[in-house]
Amino acid sequence: MMKIKAWADNNLKGDPVIWAVVFALSLISILVVYSATGTLAFKHMRNPESYLLKHTVLIGVGILAMWLAHRVDYRYYSRISRLALWVSVPLLLYTFTNGVSLNDASRWISVPIIHATFQPSDLASLALITSLASMLSKRQQNIADFKESLIPILIWCGVICGLIALTNLSSAILLFLTCMLIMFIGRVPVKYLAMLVFVGGLAGVVALKFGVRAETAKSRIESFVSGDDLPFQSLQARLAVATGGITGKGPGKSQQRNILPHPYSDFVYAIIIEEYGMIGGVVVLVLYLILLSRGMKAVVNSERAYGGLLSAGLSFSLVLQALVNMGVVVGLGPVTGLPLPMVSMGGTSLMFTGLSLGIILSVSRGETDTSWKDSSSLVKNMARA
Repeated sequence: MMKIKAWADNNLKGDPVIWAVVFALSLISILVVYSATGTLAFKHMRNPESYLLKHTVLIGVGILAMWLAHRVDYRYYSRISRLALWVSVPLLLYTFTNGVSLNDASRWISVPIIHATFQPSDLASLALITSLASMLSKRQQNIADFKESLIPILIWCGVICGLIALTNLSSAILLFLTCMLIMFIGRVPVKYLAMLVFVGGLAGVVALKFGVRAETAKSRIESFVSGDDLPFQSLQARLAVATGGITGKGPGKSQQRNILPHPYSDFVYAIIIEEYGMIGGVVVLVLYLILLSRGMKAVVNSERAYGGLLSAGLSFSLVLQALVNMGVVVGLGPVTGLPLPMVSMGGTSLMFTGLSLGIILSVSRGETDTSWKDSSSLVKNMARA
């Protein structure tokens, strides 16, 4: 036991509570996805254990990305994020015009050599949040200067959110709300936040006019508001929740997994409640709320504005996505197609979630690791640039 603790102290830096939350969510993910992929395995005539192995490997990739990201001084991400923003623009445009369609949505780019798919919106979201935190931290002394400080921020928020909305409206809305939060914490005047709302609304109108998801979004919102004609997946998800009870039916005993579309991704929370009951659902909710509180803690404890804004933005983005996913399952919102971070089966989603968590850990590590406080002048100059 002492050796394990010593190894963890040497290799798992940063907030130990965040590490514990991630490992708990990963274990839940492996158990529930294994149960939920039985029908998928039968449909493709494959062994269910093959999906278990694949998902476990992807969880490991996400944790590896998290571990690698937390070993890097978070101030380096300021420069990397600007490059990632410029790369994201052509990738998002290419996705809109030549994207691969999966699950009735064209949000992916096919990677030919490794025969995998990549979702550019994940990269763009991470890049925008990181860049926005950097831009705001460097402009704290003249934050009220509209021309010098706010115009670049408004342009980038409008461009990235608008391009994502062309193929993924729900992700664009969540990213826009995250930008609003970061700017509010970054002391941006309220009148300029109103201008951001205007820019976001304009980008949304353009996306609805020229994007590929306008009719889908309209029909889902109308179905949710009226409540008369529930989508098939919403109805089956509510049945899973209703039959789960307090303690659930037990691991691997879900019945709705055989009926519910995508029970291993978009609606994995329904399987959690059906098999583990309201207790299991509350446990998952509490884990995300703990993650949010630990991420927001950096706003108070960070010695640098960049670290606090970065940690707050990334943690809020992840937890807001989780809350939306869970809200859809229990009938509190229209169907969105957003995965449950670190739980739903996926490839790029798990990797970029791991990167985001690793950056949050890097911020928390930077406040306690004395070796990072005496970093090189190069990093200090990068932080001021």
